[in-house]
Amino acid sequence: MAEQFVNTAQTVDFDSEPSSYRHWELAVDPPVATLTMQVDPAGGLRDDYELKLNSYDLAVDIELYDAVQRLRFEHPEVRAVVLTSGQDKVFCAGANIQMLAGSSHHHKVNFCKFTNETRNSIEDATANSGQVWIAAVNGTAAGGGYELALACDEIILVDDRASAVSLPEVPLLGVLPGTGGLTRVVDKRHVRRDLADVFATRAEGVKGRQAIEWGLVDVVVPRSRFDEMVRERALMRAGAATSDRPGEERGIVLGVLERSEGDDVLRYEHLDVRLDRALGAAFFTIEAPVGPQPATAAEMVEAGASFWPLAACRELDDAVLRLRFNEPELGTWVFETVGAAAGVLACDDVLREHQEHWLGREIRLYWARTLRRLELSSRSLVTLVRPGSCFVGTLAELALVADRSFMLDGTFDDGAVPAPYLQLTDVNDGWYPMSNGLSQLESRFLGHPEALVAVRSRLGKELLAADAAELGLVTFTPDGIDFADEVRVTLEERASFSPDALTAMEANYRFAGPETMQTKLFGRLSAWQNWVFQRPNAVGPKGALRSFGTGSRPSYDRARV
Repeated sequence: MAEQFVNTAQTVDFDSEPSSYRHWELAVDPPVATLTMQVDPAGGLRDDYELKLNSYDLAVDIELYDAVQRLRFEHPEVRAVVLTSGQDKVFCAGANIQMLAGSSHHHKVNFCKFTNETRNSIEDATANSGQVWIAAVNGTAAGGGYELALACDEIILVDDRASAVSLPEVPLLGVLPGTGGLTRVVDKRHVRRDLADVFATRAEGVKGRQAIEWGLVDVVVPRSRFDEMVRERALMRAGAATSDRPGEERGIVLGVLERSEGDDVLRYEHLDVRLDRALGAAFFTIEAPVGPQPATAAEMVEAGASFWPLAACRELDDAVLRLRFNEPELGTWVFETVGAAAGVLACDDVLREHQEHWLGREIRLYWARTLRRLELSSRSLVTLVRPGSCFVGTLAELALVADRSFMLDGTFDDGAVPAPYLQLTDVNDGWYPMSNGLSQLESRFLGHPEALVAVRSRLGKELLAADAAELGLVTFTPDGIDFADEVRVTLEERASFSPDALTAMEANYRFAGPETMQTKLFGRLSAWQNWVFQRPNAVGPKGALRSFGTGSRPSYDRARV
């Protein structure tokens, strides 16, 4: 029987800022910030469910993502972030079950993907930004609530004989923990496999001392000393020598993005996205910076969110998220660039020279996260390199990330604009690691070390089509006569294939080499969850998601497949 769901086709907007938060409270007391989850039950994305017991939906997580970004860019003085709950005896009940039961398959999968990426950004802040996250679990943390705590570097659980941590999805809902719980329990917290099995099938979870013994939390504290212990731990972690975040330097303000929208276009200051619904494609055009760029760290901070690398990255991030949720039938994303290559290289130079500066580091980390989001977006990626392009340095990553790339060999008939070139630099050899921990170049030439050596010998050189093809950096190099036709045939062919098959094929090809926690989250776990979310055992009329809270037991097809 077909899945029944509430229409979730409304436009999703990712604009947010602290004064408009309905679900979070952010308090900064340097060197510690406290982010308190206080979910408004009536503040969900839709009105057919209530967000009780600090359960969450996409609206809650959009605010969380915004808070994570602002803590990194607006508060360099913050070295530790305490994540806690404003509700008595409840930390977080996880993803709202009625929301999941009533959402389309498309929305459920993208919701889980976005929440995973947000939790990855928390871990990235701890690992790379000197801003450690601590979960102060002051009540029961169930399902996605415990997964939220798992994203933190340290978990402090109140010991009150009632509060527990749990992953009840398998026994209660017939689905998997959707935001990385299974993977983080064994890969991050190194919980023994048999104990992890018991934990994930015990709906009531684990409390107190046993949670410590199994490795599910780090500290348990009586309620009478809980706040005191959390503060002590936060100050200790904030004072650690591993954090180099400046105590006195001011942050930068992430203002609201300037964006205009039409039926078939999104326009930002540095990015245009044209939507071709007949072809099932979206065409992204990123414009290189114009005019002089900051040369010193002070000038970079002064420029703030208008500094081209940060501004362009924010725009690309926003566009990717909006198209993911709002334009699911545009299955192919085509990337083009325009403008002067010198401006892009100049911005890269500033980031290179000030890579140890907190803001320079944050911008590079943000580009890495955004490029990974692009790779994980379940879209076919195509890049067009033609006269007037500026695929150099950071923007050259968009040529390397593509499933297919077309580079014009020579010029078009009038020859008014010179032949295009690629220019790779050290930026492309490690600045922006993929989910597998490798650079795009290392993944591209996996098992071919001689090819990687050859490319590295040409870093900094302007590579025309013949050079790029010889080095294996582009897929096809048609001439001016054939370029448009070859691109058209590819896009039409892509639109004719099964989107499901393409998504699976691309996910298998993109992340060759070592398996990491992220490749497990977005490959193994997401693939299985994608499947489980379509099975009658979960979403059928008698499935677990449909039956939850009704008083009736789910009816399962007992066949293992």
